[in-house]
Amino acid sequence: MSKLGLDPEVVAKARRLAARAAEPVIELARTHTTVSVERAVLRLAGVSGADADGTPWVNRIVDAVRAQVGLEHGIALPVFHALRDHQDPRRLVSARFEVPEGAHAVQAGKRAREAVARGIARIDANRADRDWLLGKHGDPEPPWVYLIVATGDIYEDIPQARAAAREGADVIAVIRSTGQSLLDFVPEGATRQGYAGTYATQENFRLMRAALDEVSGELGRYVRLTNYASGLCMPEIATLAGLERLDMMLNDCMYGIIFRDINPKRTFIDQRFSRQIHARAGIVINTGEDNYLTTADAVDAAHTVIASQLLNERFGHEAGLTDSQLGLGHAFEINPDLPDSFRLELAHAQLVRELFPDAPLKYMPPTKHMTGNIFAGYLLDAFFNLAGVLTGQSIILIGMMTEGIHTPWLSDRDLALENVRYVRRAAGALAEDFHPAPGGFIVERARRVLSETVDLLGRVADDGLLTAIADGTFGVTRRPADRGKGLDGVIEQAPGYYNPATEILEERP
Repeated sequence: MSKLGLDPEVVAKARRLAARAAEPVIELARTHTTVSVERAVLRLAGVSGADADGTPWVNRIVDAVRAQVGLEHGIALPVFHALRDHQDPRRLVSARFEVPEGAHAVQAGKRAREAVARGIARIDANRADRDWLLGKHGDPEPPWVYLIVATGDIYEDIPQARAAAREGADVIAVIRSTGQSLLDFVPEGATRQGYAGTYATQENFRLMRAALDEVSGELGRYVRLTNYASGLCMPEIATLAGLERLDMMLNDCMYGIIFRDINPKRTFIDQRFSRQIHARAGIVINTGEDNYLTTADAVDAAHTVIASQLLNERFGHEAGLTDSQLGLGHAFEINPDLPDSFRLELAHAQLVRELFPDAPLKYMPPTKHMTGNIFAGYLLDAFFNLAGVLTGQSIILIGMMTEGIHTPWLSDRDLALENVRYVRRAAGALAEDFHPAPGGFIVERARRVLSETVDLLGRVADDGLLTAIADGTFGVTRRPADRGKGLDGVIEQAPGYYNPATEILEERP
C-alpha cells in the first residue's frame, strides 16, 4: 500500500505520456542502424582481435564494407557472402564486397545467423552460470552496497576490488577511463594506463570477473560486477559484457547525449540494441538520472528525474528488459543548507520507490555539495545511507568523505563501508516504521513532483523528445538532434536490411 497515497490514475497517466513521448524514438531505432551496432553483430559472430596498430578487426571490416557497398543492408550479408572465399575474417579487410541477392543472400543469411547464434548461446550459458552461482554462494540481502574502483590499471583494480568485497561491498563497479565514451572503437586486451578509470575491454572484463568469482567462493556470497555500456561503442560493450558475464551495466537513454555531446539519434539507436543484449544476458542496467542534479537544482529539477525514469522504463520494456533489470537511478543532491533538506530527500526517494516497486533502484550519494570538510561530508553520507534504508532503496552507491578533495584512498573507502554497515545494522527494518503523515510535508512534496512530471511529459509527448533534449529540458544542457559526436555513424535501413542478432533477440523464447 502506498505510503504517499499516490493517485493510481495520475501514475497511469504519467506512464501513458512517457510511452507516447518514447514511441517516435523507438521507431527511429527500429528503422536505423549504426556502425557500432554492426560491429557488435560481428563480435557476436566471433570476430575479435586487432591489427598491429591496435585497430579492432571489427572496425576495419565495417569500414571496408561501408566504403564499398554501404551498411544500409547490414553487415551480415556482405560479410558472410564474402566468407565463402575468405575463411579468416581478418582477411576480409582486403575483400571485394557485394550485397548478395536470391539464393546467395539466403545462404549468407543462414551462415550469419548460425555464427551469431553461437555468440548468443554463450551469453545464455553465462546467464545460467550466474543463476547457478547465486544458488551456490547466496545472494546478499538488499540494499546492495555498490563501490567503485578506478586506478587505471586492471591489475591494481583487482586487489582493490577483492579487498572491497571482503569489507562488505556487494557490487564492484570498475569506472571507465575518462573519455572512453568518445572513442569509436573498443581497445583490445588488458590495459594498465587509464585516466581516472580503467578502459572497458573484453580482457579486462574477463580478468575482473574471474577475480570476483574467486572472492565470491571465499566469502560465500555472489559479488556482482559493473561497468559502463554507454558512449559511441554502447552496443559492443554491452555485447562484451554478456560474453564475459558482467551483472550490471551503466546504460542510460540520455546520459551520453547530455553529458558527452553524443548525437541523440546515435545514442537512442545504439541504446535499443544494447538493451536487447542486456535483456538476454540477465544484466541489470543502471540509469543516470542522478547526473541531472549535478547541473540542475535538485529541488527545481526533481520532476525531470522522474520523467527520465519513466522514459527509461518504457525504452527498457520495449527492448525486452523486465522490471527486475531496471536499476533506475536517482540521487541525494539537495543543498544540505536548505531548510528541511532531508525531508525533501525522503519525499523524492519514497516517490521513486513507490513508482517503481519492482525495480532494483540505484541511489547515488551526495557529491555536488561535498567540500573539504571531511567531517560534514561523513555526516552527510550517513544521512544518505539512512535515507536509502528508510525508503527501501535496492542499490546504494556509497559516498566518500574526501570526494570534494581528491580521488579517495583505500582508507577512505574502508571508512565509507564502515559508515554504511553501521547505518544498515542500526536501522534494521526501519522502513517498516516509516510512514509519512497523510497531508504532511513529505506526502505533499511527492505529489507535487509527480504532478510536475505529468505536466512535463505532456509537453514532451506533444513537442517530441528530441525537441525537448534540444531545448535543455534534462540537465539544462541543449543537444540538438542534428549535431553531436557520432552522427556520421547513423544509417537508415534499406528494404531487405538483415541483422541476425536482432532477429534472434526479438524472437519469442
